[in-house]
Amino acid sequence: MTGRIHWRKSSYSEGGDGNTCVEIARLHSRVAIRDSKDPSRGTLTVPAGSFSALVRGLKTTAT
Repeated sequence: MTGRIHWRKSSYSEGGDGNTCVEIARLHSRVAIRDSKDPSRGTLTVPAGSFSALVRGLKTTAT
């Protein structure tokens, strides 16, 4: 992953300082995921379609 990446936190971040969640960044055809508490430890990337399916599944389970 090269260049500038725009990371964003979930709106469901826990805690007073909002640092207990993951951050995501959209790449061309993938989504990058990292731990917001320690972003230097590593990044997981998955195909964008797979990430969308995960989010849809989580929303279905939550309702």
